[in-house]
Amino acid sequence: MPNDVPRRILWADDEIDLLKPHIRFLEQKGYAVTPVLNGEDALARIEAERFDVLLLDEMMPGMGGLETLAQLKAREINLPVILITKSEEETLMEEAIGKRITDYLIKPVNPSQVFLACKRVFDSQKLQDSQRARDYVGEMQRWQTMDIRHLDWAGWAALAVDVAKWDVGLDGAPEAGLQQAHGDFRRSLNIDFSRFIEDKYPGWVATAAKGSDENRPPLSCDVVRHKVVPELRAGKRVVFIVIDCMRLDQWFTLEPLLEDWFDIERDYYCSIVPTATPYSRNSIFSGLLPAQLWKKHPDLWQENTHDERTRNRFERQFMDFQLERLGATPARPPKYLKIYDQDEAINTRRQINSFSGVPLVSMVFNFLDILAHGRSESEILQELAPDEAAFRAVMKAWFTHSPLYEIFQALSTQDCTVVVTTDHGAVLGKRAALVYGNRDTSTNLRYKFGINLNTDVKQAIIIRKPMDYQLPDDGVNKNYVLAREDYYFVYPTKFHEYERQYRGSLQHGGVSVEEMILPLMTLRPKAPRPGA
Repeated sequence: MPNDVPRRILWADDEIDLLKPHIRFLEQKGYAVTPVLNGEDALARIEAERFDVLLLDEMMPGMGGLETLAQLKAREINLPVILITKSEEETLMEEAIGKRITDYLIKPVNPSQVFLACKRVFDSQKLQDSQRARDYVGEMQRWQTMDIRHLDWAGWAALAVDVAKWDVGLDGAPEAGLQQAHGDFRRSLNIDFSRFIEDKYPGWVATAAKGSDENRPPLSCDVVRHKVVPELRAGKRVVFIVIDCMRLDQWFTLEPLLEDWFDIERDYYCSIVPTATPYSRNSIFSGLLPAQLWKKHPDLWQENTHDERTRNRFERQFMDFQLERLGATPARPPKYLKIYDQDEAINTRRQINSFSGVPLVSMVFNFLDILAHGRSESEILQELAPDEAAFRAVMKAWFTHSPLYEIFQALSTQDCTVVVTTDHGAVLGKRAALVYGNRDTSTNLRYKFGINLNTDVKQAIIIRKPMDYQLPDDGVNKNYVLAREDYYFVYPTKFHEYERQYRGSLQHGGVSVEEMILPLMTLRPKAPRPGA
């Protein structure tokens, strides 16, 4: 914060008039103090203005200090709070600390005590910012010594996890230079990652098509076999949750909200390409690669339809076929739920306890994918989430007030294993790439298929032989193109119009760390109720 901008203190006390000497003392020290008489007024001011610390009287008429704290927490407001109380009761302090107060003072207080408490808060933030900067510089130096061009899958996954955690760790950091350096490094990674995928991926899918796991990462087609089926065979009840279009950094934003309820076993897998729902999610539920799925279930393969929902309308059947093929069909029929809107989510929350006798419940939540696509079409969403950090904040706000959050809370009391994953991530499109094709070419922005497609090989991977990538080869001269890094495809006609329209939008279907290296988490309730 610039030196000429005073720290802003909000002081809530029903006897604020008696505290004028304290307020004058703080103002003489260079702070700006705003007094209010109760918790309701404090919350209203916090919603309307920015403050650096809240001085909060515990005993006030109406909304007291602890209730105000609870409201701050419920609204996800991250503001340091110094509680001022007459009581020295241990239970009160435990309750206040549980609501995440920063410090507390016991009345009567003198102006110097209040000043020193505020100074501790501000100096602590400076120390934390300084330590974070040192830690990040050290991490960046470590990354720069790595031979990134020769990383294997395990190395790439570990690096992606580290980078995603720093994405979250730098949210709200005042050091703009750090955030810029981190963003530049993250973008540079995708140059080498796309080369890595171009070199290794055909071999991985060829091995997977033969039914072998040797010398390859877990892919979309392995998720159920590796994580769901072993739990079923061990006699565990499984709830399988797929949150569409969730990146690693977005998962790490949500994970702390679940750690009090679950022990979390962390794994990661590689999405197949294209990193789009008709391919990656169908692969998860079928346990097959797209070419296998096209050959085995030609009547269910919906690649050419323009209706997104239709392309994944057979996930329930695909899961049944996979479980049967693996000899893991439960004694009672599994349940499958696809949740597109709030009403469906609320209805699922109401039913969640009634599923306790169902051995396998699969749930697909489409909200993040809808939010990502809607952001490019809505000026309001673009203002709310102008960048990836803001998008994480919007996503967290949605999650904490969503039926999905309540579903996790309910599952934490049940005797079950919860497997959480996603089908693909998304990347922020920054650069337009020209693509040439006929009028029957698919319309997607990060991948396309059609006849005799062409584009710049520096900006995209061109797949002339679809079967090399285990993609359907159902037409003469059929090609696929996958955008690298942060490119998105635009036709030569109306190039500048579409370039402006889609620049800065979240997209998927191509090749990037953000789209392909994904969370695969196993959650075990810490305190399930017996018989639940």
